[in-house]
Amino acid sequence: MKVILSRKGFDSANGGIASPILEDGTMLSFPIPLPETNTFAELEYKGISYAQFLHDLNYREDKFGTHCHIDPDLELSRWKQKPTGWFPAFGQIGAAASYLNHIDVESGDVFLFFGNFHHVAKKSNGTYCYVRHTGDFYKDNDLQIIWGYLQIGETFSTPEQQKTAWWHPHSIPRRTNDRTNVIYKASKQLSFAPALPGAGVLPFDKKRVLTLPGAAKATWKYNPVYVPENLLGCTRKNSAKEPQVGIYYAGIWQELGLKESVACGDWCRSLIKL
Repeated sequence: MKVILSRKGFDSANGGIASPILEDGTMLSFPIPLPETNTFAELEYKGISYAQFLHDLNYREDKFGTHCHIDPDLELSRWKQKPTGWFPAFGQIGAAASYLNHIDVESGDVFLFFGNFHHVAKKSNGTYCYVRHTGDFYKDNDLQIIWGYLQIGETFSTPEQQKTAWWHPHSIPRRTNDRTNVIYKASKQLSFAPALPGAGVLPFDKKRVLTLPGAAKATWKYNPVYVPENLLGCTRKNSAKEPQVGIYYAGIWQELGLKESVACGDWCRSLIKL
């Protein structure tokens, strides 16, 4: 079982703000803004539209727009109108898809999705704001956190297969016409924890925080499973100021495949199990 770290959701270039961690520990990964057919208003949590969360958190709608790329799509309850035949899925295209093909991603492998988050609080008027200045590093700072997972059950590599996921942004012609386009359908349950579904979103827990305490969000805690020598199909350098305690991979990237090992498998399982 290979593990792939996959960066998804808002960042400074895509959305401009951090996705929220609600007071109950729920992490809402905002899908990146793109001129798709879907909008933020189509998603909700407990009756509150994502568009409302974005408004409260000072999202620049004039700059980034109201439409979004809902991918990975892991949680049916987040849709206001439930797509017929829905199943959890993740799509890729172009260089990122070619990289996944190069490292032989296959059924049984697991994507761990991470992104930028910040704790929020509900004010007396019912709106939300980011938490600041509590003296708690995990409350006060933007963090990179693992927020979801998907174990591959099937890989849709042809347009005919991809179109069966009709609601998914990687099923539209301008993507299915690209030979690199791929959609990964989740397994029904996890192979290593059959009581859990093959894909899902995770609540906040410090064990899922990648960011090294005291460091900027993109500098991670040191962990042997994702040091440069244990990455698949790429040559990345740890650019952290103190590489013995932290890891920082500079540049724009989406996926990092990790070499299979007992330690990596154990780490993955520990993150997903509640």
